Amino acid sequence: MAPRTFVYVDGFNLYYGAVKDTKLKWLNIRRLCELLLPECTIQTVKYFTARVSGRKDDPDKPTRQQIYLRALRTLPDLQIIYGSFLSHDVLMPLAEPTPGGTRFAKVVRTEEKGSDVNIAAHLVDDAHRGSFEVAVLVTNDSDLIAPIRLVRRELGLPVGILNPHEQTPSVVLLREASFMKQIRHGALAASQFPDVIQDSKGKFHKPDAWR
Repeated sequence: MAPRTFVYVDGFNLYYGAVKDTKLKWLNIRRLCELLLPECTIQTVKYFTARVSGRKDDPDKPTRQQIYLRALRTLPDLQIIYGSFLSHDVLMPLAEPTPGGTRFAKVVRTEEKGSDVNIAAHLVDDAHRGSFEVAVLVTNDSDLIAPIRLVRRELGLPVGILNPHEQTPSVVLLREASFMKQIRHGALAASQFPDVIQDSKGKFHKPDAWR
């Protein structure tokens, strides 16, 4: 029988690695996992993210995120786990300052906090509970190597990786994971939500900026 599988999605790693500059942001993550893991029974998908803030150049960003999270909530057995999102102005040195000019520029630095810790905690806890037979992480973040190693070596459970980044996957993840698959454009394109979705509150549609 196909093994019971839990999927742990690093939402920001997936977004920046696979869909940020594409028209493929309206992504049905469960469908993507079913396409890439046909040998598994996807029992639960845990999506780790943080609520974003609007910026002067993009005040509608939080609205688009909420619409997308609403779409995700229509999927069966999908949980959304929140970390935090920090945005602040910092002074950074210029790589090539002009002679006699300023040596620094004020930039907006954004940081997502908590998702890697949350993924690690859920992965280890679910493994100890015997909730899955296979775990799969959607990430290319080598900070997760410790919980992957623990689950594989101490508990004897396989942990795979779906890599959302085009570049070479993390060497340490590749070494420690039970298997690794690349998330490619074709699978993303085949895993889009319909433009209009119905939930208990009514109909809603894909954000216009994502069309």
